[in-house]
Amino acid sequence: MEPARARATLAIVVAALLWGTTGTAASFLPDAVSPLAVGAATMGVGGALLFATAPRASLGVLRDARARGWVLLGAVGVFAYPLAFYSGMDLAGVAIGNVVALGSGPIVTGLLERIIERHPLSARWAAATALAVAGVVLLSTGRHPEASGAGEGGVLPGVLLGLVAGAAYGLYTYASARGIGAGRPSRAVMGAMFGCGAVLLLPVLLLTGAPLIAAPASLGIAAYLALGPMFVAYLLVGVALRTLRSSTVTTIALLEPVVATVLAVVVVGERLGALGWLGIAVILAGIALLVTARPPRIRTRAPLDFEP
Repeated sequence: MEPARARATLAIVVAALLWGTTGTAASFLPDAVSPLAVGAATMGVGGALLFATAPRASLGVLRDARARGWVLLGAVGVFAYPLAFYSGMDLAGVAIGNVVALGSGPIVTGLLERIIERHPLSARWAAATALAVAGVVLLSTGRHPEASGAGEGGVLPGVLLGLVAGAAYGLYTYASARGIGAGRPSRAVMGAMFGCGAVLLLPVLLLTGAPLIAAPASLGIAAYLALGPMFVAYLLVGVALRTLRSSTVTTIALLEPVVATVLAVVVVGERLGALGWLGIAVILAGIALLVTARPPRIRTRAPLDFEP
């Protein structure tokens, strides 16, 4: 594997490890904390921090006509994703919510690349993504039913919100890649996009976030979610998107349910059946199929053309 591709792969793997801790961390929040507050705190505060790391460069991205449109479009996804994702998991359960949102993300980015860029999707990408998504489905099936957290009548609305979250996730990942592909630094693009998203999310946090500051423990959990799975993780996503296509990034990120499930078993005490362990193996096989491929020689000057 080429050094640049290896670094990019490692970056998204570490980001997925951080994302995988969100469910376990959020499980320690009081019931009074709404999923809207969790989502707004995670990406609202984290987005503001991303902007603060490179404010001048981020403002420069917003002044660049080549990148501005993609950044603002991605900011819409940044706003919608956490609100839909955490609400979907609250209604349908952690397992189903993760399956729908994360499983649909690679499909969305792949379709955007195909429709907008006319980029052909490789057979290897399709096979790897199909394996990984199938593994996520098996993983959710193998979770003990008492651990799902789904309420009566909430599964269908939760699934629909999960689809919204998946579309938003795919949208801002793809838009990030286009902004970076326009020649702007990854930290500046992520700072501009997530900073704009934070402007939209922070009012939601002000309206719903009172229970988060009611106890020091809740405030600490919210701070961790904003700093780790959001701030650090999306800096790493920016690093990965310098080299890998957005469809590849979202497929590798399907490691997140594996990490979330292992933590749920080890820390929270959930049980995992044989199908769940099979799902973990299938996910890892799909990701291995994708990241071990040799990238083709570059035949054009188009950026981000390292997709197998």
